[in-house]
Amino acid sequence: MRTFFEAATGFPTFVFTVALVVVAGFWLLVAAGLAGPGSFDEDLDTESWGLGSGPAAVAVSLFTGLAWLGSLSATALLEAVAAPGPGRLAADLAVLAAAPPLAWCATRAAMGPLHRLLPDRPGPAGRTSSAA
Repeated sequence: MRTFFEAATGFPTFVFTVALVVVAGFWLLVAAGLAGPGSFDEDLDTESWGLGSGPAAVAVSLFTGLAWLGSLSATALLEAVAAPGPGRLAADLAVLAAAPPLAWCATRAAMGPLHRLLPDRPGPAGRTSSAA
């Protein structure tokens, strides 16, 4: 547990840990009914970021979680194999630079199937579901 805590609060994962705390706070507000899950969907166009037209809150949450997980995993691995020093700092900077683009690719791949489960926009007017 100590290794996990040190990796989550150390450089470079700390950057993503802070973002993950913000995301968790947002979803706690949603769960408490103090915010809506689509409260910032109008402000962020996920299609222009190549993430489809799914809910922005889900895309940002998924991106943040994946970047955090990737950074945490790489940091824990580096802790086991790399000695402190300039080489380790360079590896940490590489993790910091690589985690967001890799998380974006994974988020982009996941948002396609998720969009079918979590549509951003209601269906066309005039269509009604036939629930029996």
